[in-house]
Amino acid sequence: MAALPPASDGLNKKQYEALSEFRYQLRRFLHFSEVAADREGITPLQYQLMLHVRGFPGRDWATVGELAERLQVKPHGAVALLGRCETAGLVERRKSQTDRRQMEVHLLPKGEAILARLAALHEAELRSLQGTFQVANITAFNNAAAPVLD
Repeated sequence: MAALPPASDGLNKKQYEALSEFRYQLRRFLHFSEVAADREGITPLQYQLMLHVRGFPGRDWATVGELAERLQVKPHGAVALLGRCETAGLVERRKSQTDRRQMEVHLLPKGEAILARLAALHEAELRSLQGTFQVANITAFNNAAAPVLD
């Protein structure tokens, strides 16, 4: 993700407000997600792993390395999380049919059912935040940095 270039003379009040609002809305959504996952008896990271397996572009499975990247964790952390998900009956690892060195992570029916319920809740929550939590806040941040011309 590209970072915004730093302002040469520091941030102004409106920029701080835009950053604060973005972080607040992000945290509200993450808290919602944590509570929803907990109610399903899984951790937020287990939900995210299942979401990334199901939502991986072009297919319904992912490799451990791809999941580590999506989760922004080290590969050994992804392996540990994957082990907990397997123990819970949410996912399984399968040897790739095209590259026997590669392991594919697939959702199991229990994982599919939990993911479907949580994804529906998250989609509804995102809709409720429409106009509040959006990337357009970055535009507001950039606009706040623009000099005011009288």
